[in-house]
Amino acid sequence: MSKLTHIDKGGRAHMVDVSKKSETQREAIARGCVMMKKETLKLVLSHTNEKGDPIAVAELAGIMAAKRTSDFIPLCHPLPLTKVSVHIVPSTDQPALLISSSVKTTAKTGVEMEALMAVSTACLTLYDMLKAVDKGMVITQIELVQKTGGKSDDYYKANQ
Repeated sequence: MSKLTHIDKGGRAHMVDVSKKSETQREAIARGCVMMKKETLKLVLSHTNEKGDPIAVAELAGIMAAKRTSDFIPLCHPLPLTKVSVHIVPSTDQPALLISSSVKTTAKTGVEMEALMAVSTACLTLYDMLKAVDKGMVITQIELVQKTGGKSDDYYKANQ
């Protein structure tokens, strides 16, 4: 198992020095799920929520959050993102919304945290917009699905 890169030899947290790394194209894809009552999903899909379209607002919130990841995750490097997309669709087999994000950059470090931040924030935004009718929603399965680019091997989650 490799060592933790954000811990120095003395056991203290530090920001990884990426100054000697080459800039490469990098992409990360993440996903998550917000489970809810059938009636809540029906309300979302009817586009009659008093706060506006929860899906459109959550997608925008996810994009905005990806751009500010280093403001919230202490050891993340600020990155020049070249693309961020967030898509929310209803599940076909349960009352839930499925959230996915894709983030790209050309930089010295990857964008996994930005993709995960986009999904997490979109999930929380959905919860915020729908909590008046369903406080029992469950945010679940937030995970990295794919990471490409950089020195380390590409990552593809098994059983996608």
